[in-house]
Amino acid sequence: MNSAEGHTVITREEITGVEFDWFATDASSHIAQFMAAGDPGVPEAALASEELLEALHVWVDTRPEREEANALAGGFDEHLTPPQRRGAYVYDHVPNEPGVYRLVAAPRTPLRVEELPERLREYLRGLTLPVPLGTRRIRVHEDGGADALEGVT
Repeated sequence: MNSAEGHTVITREEITGVEFDWFATDASSHIAQFMAAGDPGVPEAALASEELLEALHVWVDTRPEREEANALAGGFDEHLTPPQRRGAYVYDHVPNEPGVYRLVAAPRTPLRVEELPERLREYLRGLTLPVPLGTRRIRVHEDGGADALEGVT
């Protein structure tokens, strides 16, 4: 890890082949947790601060549950719903498809960036995807771009 401006930068080598979760927002200020499952092709901005990423995880994980589980495929995906029950969309990496994520759980009442403390809002400003959260399949690029893959199986 490198240190930049008082933050520990996470390297792609560190996240390759291991579970790594990161967050993003969309133009509507909704928040999603992405489970990279060893895929190193996450946005560069997600790697900028281990400290702020951890603080965001803790903030989301300690929110009271707002709703019942809503795993779109049910069954298997139920174990991925804790962030959704707190208001975040949840995406899981699609194996063997670099940068591609599938929506596994969608909040009925989405958490909004405005609910976060200012330092976490600032961290997420660099992680605003150009596709709406709730899109079933998304390809995310290292530069922070993203494409909706609607209709692709």
